[in-house]
Amino acid sequence: MATLQTIRSKGPLLVIVIGLALFAFIAGDAWKVLQPHQGAQDVGEVNGESLSAQDYQKMVDELSEVIKLTNGLNSLNEEQLNNVKDQVWQNYVNNRLISEQAEKLGLTVTDAEIQAIIDQGTHPLLMQTPFRNPQTGMFDKDMLQKFLVDYANLGTSQMPAQYAEYYQKMGAFWMFIEKTLKQTTLAEKYQNLVAKSLISNPVSAEDAFKARTEQSDLLLAGVPYSSINDSTIEVTDEDIKKLYNEKKEQYKQLAETRDIQYIDVKVVPSDADREAVKSEVTELSNLLDKTTSDYTTFIRSTNSSVAYSDVPVNKTVLPTDVAARLDSTGLNEVYGPYYYQGDDSYNAFKVLAKVNAPDSIQFRQIQVMADTEEKASTLADSIYNAVKGGADFEKVAQIYGQTGEAVWVNSRSWEGAEMDADNTKFINALINQPKNGLENLTIGQARLILQVMDKKSMQTKYKVAVIKRPVEFSKETYNSAYNKFSQFVAQNTTIEDLQKNAEENGYSLMPRRDLSSAEHYVGGVQSTGDVKRWIFAAETGEVSPLFECGENDHMMVVALEKIHKVGYRDINSVADMLRNEIRRDKKAEKIMADMKGFNTLDQVKGMNGAVSDSVKHVTFSAPAYISVTHASEPVIGAVAAKTEVNKTSAPVKGNAGVYMVQVYAKDKGTEEFDSKQEETSLANMTSRFVTNQLINDLYQKAKVTDRRYLFF
Repeated sequence: MATLQTIRSKGPLLVIVIGLALFAFIAGDAWKVLQPHQGAQDVGEVNGESLSAQDYQKMVDELSEVIKLTNGLNSLNEEQLNNVKDQVWQNYVNNRLISEQAEKLGLTVTDAEIQAIIDQGTHPLLMQTPFRNPQTGMFDKDMLQKFLVDYANLGTSQMPAQYAEYYQKMGAFWMFIEKTLKQTTLAEKYQNLVAKSLISNPVSAEDAFKARTEQSDLLLAGVPYSSINDSTIEVTDEDIKKLYNEKKEQYKQLAETRDIQYIDVKVVPSDADREAVKSEVTELSNLLDKTTSDYTTFIRSTNSSVAYSDVPVNKTVLPTDVAARLDSTGLNEVYGPYYYQGDDSYNAFKVLAKVNAPDSIQFRQIQVMADTEEKASTLADSIYNAVKGGADFEKVAQIYGQTGEAVWVNSRSWEGAEMDADNTKFINALINQPKNGLENLTIGQARLILQVMDKKSMQTKYKVAVIKRPVEFSKETYNSAYNKFSQFVAQNTTIEDLQKNAEENGYSLMPRRDLSSAEHYVGGVQSTGDVKRWIFAAETGEVSPLFECGENDHMMVVALEKIHKVGYRDINSVADMLRNEIRRDKKAEKIMADMKGFNTLDQVKGMNGAVSDSVKHVTFSAPAYISVTHASEPVIGAVAAKTEVNKTSAPVKGNAGVYMVQVYAKDKGTEEFDSKQEETSLANMTSRFVTNQLINDLYQKAKVTDRRYLFF
């Protein structure tokens, strides 16, 4: 298989070149269960079947590595990792729900079916694997088969240890793909079974066609509900109770939530902190001017947020403020110190080199392996002399279990990445070696016979030593903020105290309704897992201790205001929403009573607070937007469809007011009615709706418990 043979020939250092270990299934997030919680080690359950924290973490690690692979990422940030955690949980729940239903129905997915999907090669999952033809970009089952054969013979092959490890990791990736293929295929079977039970008919098809194609142009007049003062409409407790009972199913809650109030204190640098950073960068810029070697060590000693790379890079990978000043800075000249508001930092930099370097490099290599460094050196010299003397590079490489094929790499694979001395040496060898030049390269304890075949896209690139110091608060500033807030928290131990005293002490008490345990942050602040665990263990009315959170730059105190249990929301929690709906309905009744007997728009326009508008191209199937009331009104399309040209409708109740409509033109359009096509379209639309609701319905009937917040 050409792709895998190419990778096999690259050697361990090329991992950096091709994107810093795309396939490296490293541990990722290490197992980090904080502590046992009442003896439970399960993150949740579905219909009585538990998922252990260990198994959940394994699935998170597995999907994380697949996402990094398919998106060319070296790592995932916290937000991306949280998305992975949510996706893993949702996939687990969905797969459990569907597999239970499939088992009842006798639905299965056989190995033969999976093989047929692989043979066809069009499934989206297969297109995210590296087994794609370089020319067509399509999935290539022959490449996969070649890998699987090599993988099966891994135990008996003479493959170097690092390649064996690579194959094992690639094998784990393929097992994930196979498992996911089976799960998605089973889900598709079940959803198709449900969807195919839904059919359309010619009458519905004709109605749907008319609703979509027949358009009305109309005039309207109406009275917005906002024209009536709320205080004039009486809403009784009995009214609220009646509507609550009618709509009770809408207020069913599947998971517990909390209403909280919290104070979040973000520590910011003081004026003294800013002056200290400015002074320090000024001093460091003077030292930078005097430095002539070992810039890696010097820049590291400055605590710069930009590491030094002894490899020329495109200006686009440098900080934007540095890149903007490069061309106005001479060689070996220090620019700065200067302040950059964009990232609140003080900066200085020195341009060390400006060169013309390739953006793409084609090369081939032979990695030399031996029991000892001395043997490796002797063997490398022998291979080097043989190739230099005219021996065929690829044939020599094959003697040592490698292909020796030439591959292209792009500078994006290493520019902007932190590299150690060995990797820097390797990349510089690629950049500096002339075409067809041969080099016997020592990298640490490894030996490489390296040959650059071609170079493309020569560009201006720079070596720049950058001192970038974001303005940060000092320990004294943090301690001062901590002591002040700690004293406030100690003196205010009830919700009433917080509400009364927060503002006068310079704090803001923020409300948060319906906080779910599935959310990753409290108040949008990172590292608030301990805060969330407190919230879901506390009793109503409790006030938390002071929590330190964020990136060591936030402090928080939380008061638990209310607990919403699983089941129906209590009437008090939805009373305001119900009251608004009842008030709107009573306003509509009053306005419609005032319009009784009206048959012209002019009569409506004469009413107090009336508005008027004209709307074109209104259809039954799409809500009309009424600009004068700033509302989407589905009822207008329905009324227009049933109102004849030059006729005026009766008053109708909308979302934002009561309207009367006069249609002055209708257009049936030019599209020809095709009963079969319309039936198919209608059935497909219904199927999509049903399948989208399917998991939600199964979820509501299942006993799903999510306890991930206790561990992650």
